[in-house]
Amino acid sequence: MDNFSIDSREEVRKFIKLVLSIGTLLLKSGAEIYRVEDTMNRVCNSRSNISNADSFVTNTGIFITLEYDGEVFTRIKRVRDISIDLNKINLLNDFSRKFVNQNISIDEGLETIKQIQNTKSYSIPLKIFAGGILSGFFSQMYGGNMYDFIASFIAALLTLFILDRLSKYKLTFFIDSFIGAFLASFFSCLLFAFNIGHSLDMIIIGAIMCLVPGVSITNSIRDTMSGDSLAGLSKGMEAIFSALAIAFGVGIVLNLYMKGVI
Repeated sequence: MDNFSIDSREEVRKFIKLVLSIGTLLLKSGAEIYRVEDTMNRVCNSRSNISNADSFVTNTGIFITLEYDGEVFTRIKRVRDISIDLNKINLLNDFSRKFVNQNISIDEGLETIKQIQNTKSYSIPLKIFAGGILSGFFSQMYGGNMYDFIASFIAALLTLFILDRLSKYKLTFFIDSFIGAFLASFFSCLLFAFNIGHSLDMIIIGAIMCLVPGVSITNSIRDTMSGDSLAGLSKGMEAIFSALAIAFGVGIVLNLYMKGVI
């Protein structure tokens, strides 16, 4: 790997901005903590006159420090609104490798990051439809029949549509999971009452599967195995609280259904 240098303190400031932008976008897109730290460190170490570069990343913030010409530069970035976008993670991984191995200017790098940030994801209708299909197949995988598939599909479709409408209010992940589970169970019971579906259990199980924090659980395990215990524990607790919120939402609706309220 060839090493390239930075010529001035002004370039160092731009360079830190570039590295922070890469780390922030990776974290916001759902990348594992060890991946974010490793990518940031590799980008920093690609410039020969940058020394003692180090980064520390949590689920809600990024810390980076590096030394240039005997002067230490440190920046902190607060990160919010974490979602899942594997396409952006892939684009950032490709860009970081090119930046490390090629003499790409910092301004060109910042422009590329901006383009990646503005990359359009899948449309909302497609995401909702895919979530409905996912839920329908999960209901069948757990033992439901075609009628349960249809009921889970409709319940998930309605739930995801309402959650998308509520997303503008920036609800916490716990409230979001609770409302989603409540709605999914409510619509499942409603459809079952109208004889759409064969097994209420299979319909509800399928409908709530699109809410299960699978990525958080996976990232928690991978970060823990990579030695990032703090990040792994944090992600694990987030997944546990999301699961509790789903359980509370489903439990309340089932309790009301058993009492004949629904």
